[in-house]
Parts: sequence; C-alpha cells; structure tokens
Amino acid sequence: MIRELKNANRKKGQMKVQQMAFMLVAVTLFFAIAGLFIFRLFFAGVNQAGTDIQEENARLLVSRLASSPEFYCGESFAFGESNCIDTDKVMVLMENIDKYDGFWKVAEIQIRRIYPNEGGIECNGLNYPNCDVFKVYSENVDKGREYSNFVSLCRKENAEEELYDKCELGLLLVNYKEFENE
Repeated sequence: MIRELKNANRKKGQMKVQQMAFMLVAVTLFFAIAGLFIFRLFFAGVNQAGTDIQEENARLLVSRLASSPEFYCGESFAFGESNCIDTDKVMVLMENIDKYDGFWKVAEIQIRRIYPNEGGIECNGLNYPNCDVFKVYSENVDKGREYSNFVSLCRKENAEEELYDKCELGLLLVNYKEFENE
C-alpha cells in the first residue's frame, strides 16, 4: 500500500512538474509575442520618418540645386537671377559626371526644357542646343518619387556677329532612391 502511495505521489509530482514546464513555455511565448507586437508598434513610425526625411531632402535639394556652382548662371548673364541654369555648364558637367558619382546622393537629376519644346530629344554634344532633355546624372536603381522646380535655362547665342543671352523655361527634376519599407 505504501508503495502504491509513493507511486501515486510520484506521478502527481511528475504531472505538476509537466504542468509547470508547460505554463512556463506558454508564458514565455505570450511575452515574446506581446514584445514583438509592441516592438512593431514602436518602430512602425521609423519607416515613415525615413520617407519624410528623404522627401524633405529632395525638396531642399531641388530648390538649392539651380543655385549650385555646377548649374548657376551667375554673373555671366546680364540679369543673374536665382533659379537660372547655364545649359553650357550643364553640357560640360554631363561630359564629366563620373567625377560627381555619389556627390548629390540622389538616383537621378534631369533638366527638361518646357518651352520651346523640340519633341523630347535627349541632349548630347552633337545635337545641343536643339534638344529638350538633359540627363545630368542617373544611377541604375529603383527610383522613388520625383521632385521638381521651375528654372530658367540660359545660354549664350551668337546672331549676326552679336552675342546675346537666350533663356527658356525649364523644369529641374530630382529622383531619390526608393525608400525600402520592410
């Protein structure tokens, strides 16, 4: 009889140990899942904040880019106004763009002439100034949203032995790399 009681107590003890082990595993799983949920809620805004910062940087870059020394008309034109891009400088820059790799930290910089329009012809050394699209810089990556700013596209023209400033309406476009939301 005593032996049977010891066996019964041992089985009850083993059952209680198994129940305790099961409860510990269940409580651990519960806290792990709750922790992951809280972690996800806490960091959900980080991706959005990254996207917002990237958009703000793109807007600032577009507004400043036309005034940068690589693009700006400066004092070489009579009026020297802001948001004026010297297309002659842009053509030289396009020929030497490999020296600017990663300088602007963007995926693409493009300048499009809006008026007068030649039909979307891409600019190169052979067809300039009878072209519309200056592909200044481009990386082979997924591009995000495009940001733009209106600019004056100016260059020096020669007519009847007289040099004059010729300006046209253009659009400066900047594309950032697509922000990865995970």
